[in-house]
Amino acid sequence: MTNRTLGVCYYPEHWPQEMWAADAAEMVETGLTWVRIGEFAWSRIEAEPGTLTWDWLDDAVETLGAAGLKVIMGTPTATPPRWMLDKHPDMLAYDAEGRRRGFGSRRHYCFSHEGYREESRRITTLMAERYGANPHVQAWQTDNEYDCHDTAISYSPSARLAFQDWLAQRYQSTDAMNRAWGNVFWSMDYDGFDQVGLPNLTVTEPNPAHILAFRRFSSDQVVLFNKVQCDAIRKHSDAPIVHNFMGRITSFDHYDVSRDLDIASWDSYPLGFLMDRNDAPEDFKSRYLRQGDPDFQAFHHDLYRTCGSLRAGEAPENGRLWVMEQQPGPVNWAPWNPAPLPGMARLWAWEAFAHGAEAVCYFRWRQAPMAQEQMHAGLKRPDNAPAPALSEAAQVAAEIAQMPKAGTIRAQVALIFDFDSAYAWEAQPQGRDFDYFHLVYETYRALRASGLSVDILPADRRDYTGYTLIFAPGLLHLGTSRMAALASSGAQVVLGPRAGTRDTEMTMPTPLGPNILGLDATIAFTESLPPAHPIALENGGSIWKWFEALEGNADVIEATTDGRPAMVAFGALHYLAGWADPEALVRIVRQMAAKAGLDTLDLPEGLRVRDTATHRFWINYGAEPSMFEGRTIGAADVLWEPLA
Repeated sequence: MTNRTLGVCYYPEHWPQEMWAADAAEMVETGLTWVRIGEFAWSRIEAEPGTLTWDWLDDAVETLGAAGLKVIMGTPTATPPRWMLDKHPDMLAYDAEGRRRGFGSRRHYCFSHEGYREESRRITTLMAERYGANPHVQAWQTDNEYDCHDTAISYSPSARLAFQDWLAQRYQSTDAMNRAWGNVFWSMDYDGFDQVGLPNLTVTEPNPAHILAFRRFSSDQVVLFNKVQCDAIRKHSDAPIVHNFMGRITSFDHYDVSRDLDIASWDSYPLGFLMDRNDAPEDFKSRYLRQGDPDFQAFHHDLYRTCGSLRAGEAPENGRLWVMEQQPGPVNWAPWNPAPLPGMARLWAWEAFAHGAEAVCYFRWRQAPMAQEQMHAGLKRPDNAPAPALSEAAQVAAEIAQMPKAGTIRAQVALIFDFDSAYAWEAQPQGRDFDYFHLVYETYRALRASGLSVDILPADRRDYTGYTLIFAPGLLHLGTSRMAALASSGAQVVLGPRAGTRDTEMTMPTPLGPNILGLDATIAFTESLPPAHPIALENGGSIWKWFEALEGNADVIEATTDGRPAMVAFGALHYLAGWADPEALVRIVRQMAAKAGLDTLDLPEGLRVRDTATHRFWINYGAEPSMFEGRTIGAADVLWEPLA
């Protein structure tokens, strides 16, 4: 059973100390349980090297804890103080154009810089020694938002040296690396690992195998940086450790980072993400301008709940999920920053709880009157008056008291999301608008629009017990063990497009893909399609962006209007040889669900459902009330019904 709680992000260093107790009391009165502090406070803790000032932080922890709040202590490594650059002038990251990134905002470090990694270990150790046994500190957060502002991938001298060492460890010899990468092409052979540069500033595109290796290396650097902090904390504290991931980030493997975490959380900004990270058409964005994409938040809840299961080896439905930052009003960082409809701060919280979240923490308690985020709303205005979301947070807290627990359950549908495949298709998209995240996300949207609850799983899973329908679009490398696990799952399985069309080093396999067990189908050639040239399907809808010409005698499930196979099958294994547009994808999802014995719903636009062990949640992202099967769900509203 999952306890539901609310929290808030707070910055005591931003406010006079005489305000702290009143703030803490009002947080408790609102119904908040958790308060996150400390993640940007390094310069206040250590104003100069070795000079540590803890008194103010001690007082803040005591004030908040005495009021009845549980403290999440953030390590301050996302904001190294200015003196750190004097001590380590080569610690800064470089962008892909070879420009050094500077001081004056945040996240000004390169993950590969060993000196800064040790400084991070040191400050984390000092904090853990001081607060590890403090009864008020009941959770830890490492750093803040890995890869925010595109900082996970660095082209610095430190990264180059570390990458060369990583290659030597992986391949052992340059001969092996040259063979794996196909460096005979264009005379790209290397004689020593110290000759290998980073895959930027080349005359034309770099070898995709080189890019893929660098992306894997860059991910490993994030994993190492996070692990250093987790190890330091665990020497002095038994409290759970969390990191706050973000939305639509594929620059590092979140599964790998999560294997060192007790809880996976993410920072949910539905309106900011709609404006800044969404591929939807403009009319869609206009329709959901003040609500957010109906599926974006749910996708990340399901992804990060699985991440939160990995360290403990739990089933995905038992993963520990938090929302560390929940948008309360207009943000400051998107191209446009509208205010949410009344009710959305409540809806977003309840949607997270429906997907298994233990805690939802609003960002932030009081809007800052200074610096970069002064246009970012909080639960309170800069003049300390209540902002609109404060009453909605209090409403959620009151509702939690009436319905304090709900169990999560395993969904019957699984969707495989693979960060390594994302790296590969970013390295070699072939079409300007081919994007792995978008491909998987559109599949998720079609499943949700059909009333299905979904678990998002990593590609290395070997046990699919309990799932009756599995989608694995764009999965780069199938391999024998992955294919065997899917084939023996007992589920209806839909792979493709691009599934199994490369080996682990970005080389086309022989025989050519997709190499699905028992499926007599080979991809003869592939074409990427400009937006104005979709290929119509016999049963409705189209293939767009990507189409693979299939040879073989597999059973044809979908065909183009000119008679070419677009989806083929062998028993329960299916291969979709193109990117289906939304109309076709919803139809295919519902046909496959019927094959799997699953009921689907023809939901109105903007209405979504999510099942827990005890309740069905109806979530209306529409700006107008939604009516379905005799029930009315208000605009920007959530309702829940007990399951029979």
